[in-house]
Amino acid sequence: MDLILIFLIIVLPLIAQGKVRSSYNKYSNIKSNGKLTGKDVARMILDSNGLNNVTIEKIGGSLTDHYNPKTKSISLSESIYDDNSISSISVAAHECGHAIQDKESYSFFNLRSTLVPIVNITSKLSSIFVMLGFFLEIINLLEIGIFLLCGGLLFQLVTLPVEFDASNRAKAQLQQLGLISDNELTGVKKVLGAAALTYVAGFLAEALQILRLVLLTRRRD
Repeated sequence: MDLILIFLIIVLPLIAQGKVRSSYNKYSNIKSNGKLTGKDVARMILDSNGLNNVTIEKIGGSLTDHYNPKTKSISLSESIYDDNSISSISVAAHECGHAIQDKESYSFFNLRSTLVPIVNITSKLSSIFVMLGFFLEIINLLEIGIFLLCGGLLFQLVTLPVEFDASNRAKAQLQQLGLISDNELTGVKKVLGAAALTYVAGFLAEALQILRLVLLTRRRD
């Protein structure tokens, strides 16, 4: 059982990441009919939703795109910012979805933002307690580590509706503003769907890791 769990913990995220790369690369080579770049699409969606105060900036890396609610800014990676492919406008629209969530005080978005500083602390402490529990063979320390890990699992669970909702908002905005044609919608759905899969895989891998530790703890009792 332990080997199966380890295998799934490693493989699930890898499969999800492979799916994202495959979909992203495929639709990166297909230009949008509107010839608008990721920056153009993001600006149009933001302005149409009264988010003129949200800035858009270019950052390095690949698929490092994100929305920062503190600075009210969207960061788009170079390949998204200047490119006019289906992948680029899909990712840009998704980040705008988060900005709209922030404006509308979407409950799960607010909850996730609240959990971020808490999870940053519990994730570091959980590793310490788990390692000490194993090396010192103190079950109580291991159990504390597992409890702290559940904080990260909760964060990933809350993240799921946030990401799915942002993708749904992205698709709706692209269609309502006439930024994509009907025949481009399939590509947009595949790019956003593959990205969402990584969050599902991350949640499952975290849950399996906790299950594995619980089973190990019971064996030591």
